[in-house]
Amino acid sequence: MTFARSPMPGAEGVDHFSLPTAEAQGAGPLSRLPHVLRILVEHLLRQGADDRAVLDHVRAVTARDRSATVPFLPRRIMLQDASGLPVAADLIALQDAVLARGGDRGRVQPRLPMDLIVDHAVEVDHWGAPDSAERNLAREMDRHADRYRFLRWAQTRMPGLRVFPPGSGICHQLNLEVIAQPVALSSPEDGRTVAGFDSVLGTDSHTTMINALAVLGWGVGGIEATATALGEPVMMRVPEVIGVRLKGSSRPGVLATDVALTLTALLREHGVVGKVIEFCGPGLAALPVPDRATIANMAPEYGATMAFFPADAQTLSYLESTGRDARQVALARSFLVAQGMLRTAESADPEFDEVIEFDLTEVRPTVAGPRRPDERLTLSQVPATAPVPATDRNGHEVRDGDVVIAAITSCTNTANPRALAAAGLLARNAADRRLAVPPWVKTSFSPGSRAASRLLRTTGLQDHLDRLGFHVVGHGCTTCMGNSGPLDPAVEAAVVEGDLRVAAVVSGNRNFEGRIHPLARLGYLASPPLVVALALAGTVTTDLENEPLAHDDDGRPVHLADLWPSDAEIDQVIAHANTGPDRSLDDLIRDWEGAAPPSSPDYDWDGEAGFIRRPPFLDPGLRRPQIEDDLRGARPLLVLGDAVTTDHISPVSRISSRSEAGGWLMAQGVPARSLASFSARRLNHDVMLRGAFANPHVRNLLVPGSGGGVTRLLPDDEIMPVHAAAARYAARGVPLVVIAGERYGAGSARDWAAKATRLLGVRAVLARSFERIHRTNLVAMGVLPLELPAGVELELDGDETLDLAGVRQASRPGGLATLTVLRNGRTVAEVPLRGRVETQAEAAWLSHGGLLPKILADACED
Repeated sequence: MTFARSPMPGAEGVDHFSLPTAEAQGAGPLSRLPHVLRILVEHLLRQGADDRAVLDHVRAVTARDRSATVPFLPRRIMLQDASGLPVAADLIALQDAVLARGGDRGRVQPRLPMDLIVDHAVEVDHWGAPDSAERNLAREMDRHADRYRFLRWAQTRMPGLRVFPPGSGICHQLNLEVIAQPVALSSPEDGRTVAGFDSVLGTDSHTTMINALAVLGWGVGGIEATATALGEPVMMRVPEVIGVRLKGSSRPGVLATDVALTLTALLREHGVVGKVIEFCGPGLAALPVPDRATIANMAPEYGATMAFFPADAQTLSYLESTGRDARQVALARSFLVAQGMLRTAESADPEFDEVIEFDLTEVRPTVAGPRRPDERLTLSQVPATAPVPATDRNGHEVRDGDVVIAAITSCTNTANPRALAAAGLLARNAADRRLAVPPWVKTSFSPGSRAASRLLRTTGLQDHLDRLGFHVVGHGCTTCMGNSGPLDPAVEAAVVEGDLRVAAVVSGNRNFEGRIHPLARLGYLASPPLVVALALAGTVTTDLENEPLAHDDDGRPVHLADLWPSDAEIDQVIAHANTGPDRSLDDLIRDWEGAAPPSSPDYDWDGEAGFIRRPPFLDPGLRRPQIEDDLRGARPLLVLGDAVTTDHISPVSRISSRSEAGGWLMAQGVPARSLASFSARRLNHDVMLRGAFANPHVRNLLVPGSGGGVTRLLPDDEIMPVHAAAARYAARGVPLVVIAGERYGAGSARDWAAKATRLLGVRAVLARSFERIHRTNLVAMGVLPLELPAGVELELDGDETLDLAGVRQASRPGGLATLTVLRNGRTVAEVPLRGRVETQAEAAWLSHGGLLPKILADACED
């Protein structure tokens, strides 16, 4: 059976692959499928080369066959600089390796368009002044000159790589406001134009934000993105799709942030890891795209692969309001109608695997913290999560529970005009009462795009935020991802000397312990206006529902309710604001593209201490398979608890001169002031190796009471740095494993968490459960993920050795292995393990020693 292209109604000269026609031809009940599965089917029809295989794949989707795997090739790849530069370097290293083996490096030339947005490098070095953004950008350009020089050169080797330069904004917000089109055009070899659904894979887990625009997209690791850019489809299991049925509408004073945080707690508890969420129900129609984006952005925090919103009138309205070409909007409307995919109030809900009811009227103002995004709190519950200050306030004295960082940051909320308007209006009302932010609070505002900052500037609200210290500090991902910069020296000294537990409050999506700033042990997520309110309070120990957050000059108490703007005021601001694209972005791109790149045909890689070193993952020692035979006499390199995040495994924070990585760099001649961050040093594998598991909040049970970065060498019983112990074990020929609890690898799509694990020589990770992206990254690096059974406690004291039998079987989908725990040569436990290799493609990665070695082998085949 052949599913042929046909002319698209309402679009002259444009073809499409019709889902209604395919259903009539026997593809299965497509019209009853969730929208995400219908879009997946359209991709299969449009991209399939083998008619028989296409039919089998389509029928697997329509039958909801969970055991089936289907190929998915997105339209495009999206990168941010922290993960994107390693992707570019891996691609260059692949090309060089192919050439060195006598092959054609054109075989490893990217086949999909790639957008790289430089957004993770700006830091809040300067704040609280009108020129903060300009000074931070200048500092960024100086600090990262080597990285940007490499990026300009990489563009000469990869013509399909488009760069959005420093200062453009955050990748997810630009994807939403500028880049994505729900329906896009392509020109196959026969020259006929074909319309199809847009789709994207991104090297940031919050790529799911684009689901708000009815675009299929999710986050992957950099290694997987590399393979996909080269044209290798993602082999994915047919996903389980859970419908979240929205009803009612939000109460006055409730913002999309509150909805998103409430859903995060609900869905994390329900258990949606590896599943797809699709929203439906009568409450959907009144939810504008920016509100949907706030909710969809948080999908990784509740564990879902995607959080999809079907296309409707709100989708088309957003395209128009953000300045998309009228012909593109008309094309989208015609295509969606032709496919039966433009949702209306009369549309029946699809048939989901499960439905969760969610009443928007029950949502209240919400904060999440103090350590995880799913720790939902009402405002009156926040003080109980913070330590009670030991003394009364004495002038500017810093106390336990004080807010030392208050940042309106991250695409999660700066892409939401209502949230920004609410923050500006609350700042206006506070300024009218002559309130000020206490001096120990570092305030900042990092818009996710230039369009967002223009909204506040042109409505006059930025002036009020400036009066409270929330000046624009840059257009990028700053405080939310750890680029919060330094605290005031006096504040930092007080925190260190008093061993205080102080707080950071951000309008972002992650608050993992130590992520925002190493001295801020408490982290809270909140809407932009609540960030301003907590900055004014100066502490999280105040009950904002019932207690005054401050007193005015006359000594009168000021409550949150006194400052909170009405919905009508917010609506009025939005109605008069210009929310279209900011053309200064075009100027930035032209300036970047106009600068001359390095002219050498080959890149002159940096030396040991540099920023841009040749990646080592295709060296002979790292491209051999790690899992070939059963493991005997293995040792645990680390034994960890629950909720170990990729921040714990591979930190992004500034490199301390007291750390192993910092000490190594200074020994190579790097001054302490130039150590930079782990995020900036991701192309220096020796630095990243020494940063592995070095987050100070890592708790290695082999060394009770320790901070991060150390372990116990056994049987010597010697405490030493993790990387040094790994080297000693390697010299002895002792295989290594890591043992962990639930949700191992939660957090960012950070391929370096898996790369560092591989560099340490870890053969397998044994955990009770894995987050989706990190599990895939481990396999892509040749590390075997094994799942411990529920309810089984290993109770290791460190004197044990471990045997793993059946690893070859566990390296294939559905395979099992057996763990034998031995103490003094005697068996004390035998535990069955489930291999977490999901597809035959992943099994092939492991058999080659990882995805990059497999690509190299394929490219060099005759």
